[in-house]
Amino acid sequence: MNKQKKILFMGTPDYATIILSKLVEENYNIIALFTQPDKPVGRKQELTPPHIKQYVTENNLNIPIYQPLTLRDNEIQDIVLTLNPDIIIVAAYGQILPKEILNIAPCINLHASLLPKYRGASPIQQSLLNDDKFTGVTAMHMDVGLDSGDILGYKYVSIDKDTVVAELFDQLSICAALLTVEILTKYDSIKDTKQNLSLVSHCKKISKKDGLIEFDDANKVYNRYRAFKSWPDIYLESGLKIKECFIYESDSSNKHGEVLLIEDDYVVVGCKKGTIKIVNVQPSSKKQMNVVSYIRGKRLEIGDDFS
Repeated sequence: MNKQKKILFMGTPDYATIILSKLVEENYNIIALFTQPDKPVGRKQELTPPHIKQYVTENNLNIPIYQPLTLRDNEIQDIVLTLNPDIIIVAAYGQILPKEILNIAPCINLHASLLPKYRGASPIQQSLLNDDKFTGVTAMHMDVGLDSGDILGYKYVSIDKDTVVAELFDQLSICAALLTVEILTKYDSIKDTKQNLSLVSHCKKISKKDGLIEFDDANKVYNRYRAFKSWPDIYLESGLKIKECFIYESDSSNKHGEVLLIEDDYVVVGCKKGTIKIVNVQPSSKKQMNVVSYIRGKRLEIGDDFS
């Protein structure tokens, strides 16, 4: 694809920023950025722009920025028509593109899974929850369905056993940026392929309640920790967050939540299957602390119930 062809970019979080910055670095012709509206953040609810908007403004890029509440608005659709893009790149934008937008120009989405696996809102977390050994990014032509468009290309990423969500997010962001350039470079000669419908799986939007755990299976607890470390964290019914933990071993049978070992800076807690090494915790409305300080404050001993 000629680099002077007009690209409209739609995206919001860090993932999208890394892709856009790669296109800027490669001197593609970015005619506009569509991103989510500024949102109140923190205790003071200060109005804060999306990460990608900050990137554009802080680097003084000559890219017009639009932040519509919805793409279904006729005036917004007229703006896109007037921009007359040759192609639209979409990366974690956070809004569904209506057919009126899809019909303006080819829309390419960079989805953080190997489609048709993990269509939906949380593919990175789902790959960790399922203890997958690899994942990747898919470039696809968008249609009116949910991540159901024809595939233009893939890039693969291996997942180490201790990789947590933020680390995998970073790896996939770089992967997506490289894939975007590859697809744009050879776009005119690519023959896209249909998704294999027999292999389709879905993942839902993560909610706070997904972080609630029980000490049932050490591997499952640890994979939830890896998937939810950024948000919502894993936590017990008491509200205690487990901020850092590891698999101690995976095969033993134990009493649910029993304190089995207390060392200088960690505690081993039993699961019905396996054991978890807990290093740091955060009680409700308090700061993060080492778990040994926590159990001393609670006067817990070996044999007591940690949960």
